[in-house]
Amino acid sequence: MPSSLSAKYSIFQSDNALRASGQITDDAPMRLRMERYVRNLQDRICKGIEEVDGKGKFVRSVWERPEYGGEGITCVMSDGDVMEKAGVAVSVIYSELSPEAVRQMREDRGKDINVEGTVPFFVTGISLVMHAKNPHAPTVHLNYRYFEVMNPDGTPNIWWFGGGADLTPVYLYEEDAILFHTIYKEGCDKFDKSYYPKMKKDCDKYFLNVHRGEARGVGGIFYDDFNSKPAEEIFEFVQELGNRFLPSYVPILQRRKDMEYTDEMQRWQQIRRGRYVEFNLVWDRGTKFGLATPCARVESILMTLPLTARWEYMHEPEAGSREAALEEVLKNPKDWASLTY
Repeated sequence: MPSSLSAKYSIFQSDNALRASGQITDDAPMRLRMERYVRNLQDRICKGIEEVDGKGKFVRSVWERPEYGGEGITCVMSDGDVMEKAGVAVSVIYSELSPEAVRQMREDRGKDINVEGTVPFFVTGISLVMHAKNPHAPTVHLNYRYFEVMNPDGTPNIWWFGGGADLTPVYLYEEDAILFHTIYKEGCDKFDKSYYPKMKKDCDKYFLNVHRGEARGVGGIFYDDFNSKPAEEIFEFVQELGNRFLPSYVPILQRRKDMEYTDEMQRWQQIRRGRYVEFNLVWDRGTKFGLATPCARVESILMTLPLTARWEYMHEPEAGSREAALEEVLKNPKDWASLTY
């Protein structure tokens, strides 16, 4: 067995012993504490959305990675009263970076990974996307993860956090965008007032359909390769943001879910969902990384896609329409947190 695989399996077995003992204390490895947090957050989010929907229930699937180690828990709600499709997934992955993956991370992510050959890595995180039935209710996305390249003894060689949350409306309601951004700005400001301006800008830059010159939505916050502060401090920050998901989205969902809409509005919703799919399949690094990971579970990776979508040739919204107003904002992002409504 290659030394990288031996190390990975040894670390996996050691971590499993800690899980089985229930001794995931504050001095446990960061990877295990982050795993514990995202599992708990998944449960809380699913419960909160089920309460809003009333009818829909999340179907829970647990899948294992016997060849590499780890597991995933994918919870999906389809055809609820409010949600057309909602997915909340947690992954716990022990795998290895190939020499090619190491090279790409050095070039694409700016990471100085001082290793050669195949090396073990670990990643855990939570990812969700929720597509509501009503065109007035926006789609929402969240992702928080922790990644480390491991030494043979299980200590991190290199580690970082990444994630964020963003809002994708079909029809623009400025008060919704303001609420969403304000809640995350307040969370950022509790730790460092420089976080929100940078993470908002990075979100607008990342969630961009470059080929169309428009943002995927009205943004939120986004950070990646975050290891410039102590891991304990960043972990507290991640928890603060994760705990703000339900307060940032449920009030918006409550005020939009029962609004009347027309067939034409639903058609526009389908077109906007098509743009969502374009971003996820063409530009999203997480999708590409997931599909390239050995033993990838495709169903969990692509659960973010809407149940239905539409592509119309040469579609342009009518000048002066609400649809055109949305596209204008997507091409010219606003500083939502500085506005009041």
